[in-house]
Amino acid sequence: MPASEKRQLNIGRGIALSIFALIACWYIAMPRVVIYYSKDGIENISYVLNTQHTIVRGDLLPGKTTGDVGHIFPNNRFFMMFDWWSDKGGSHCISITPKWPTTEIHLDRSGNIDISEGSGTDTDTDTDTDRFKQCTTDTAKS
Repeated sequence: MPASEKRQLNIGRGIALSIFALIACWYIAMPRVVIYYSKDGIENISYVLNTQHTIVRGDLLPGKTTGDVGHIFPNNRFFMMFDWWSDKGGSHCISITPKWPTTEIHLDRSGNIDISEGSGTDTDTDTDTDRFKQCTTDTAKS
């Protein structure tokens, strides 16, 4: 193989490797949200996870998880909401601000957010804002 062909082959490999590395870095840089339901859960939970109008519906069984990725550079219109309910219990909704690398939310056996020390739920105690807050989507006036 002539030297010019080897050089072209090496340039092509370098470009392919650079593209692969860029995609891998972009994937790793995405902030993630993972919601864990206690393995001691007493019933199945139905949920809707809405990330900027990408909607995932499902059932969360005891001991299982769900989640999604946020945006790497979210603007002020970015939102992520997690609604969940059970047949016997009430319904809940939180607005989530994912932080890099992963925001963890743990639900206790009753389906409530477990914020006790050592639960694993991420709360942002270093700043004024939390990683998740109760939804404020009801704008109806009374």
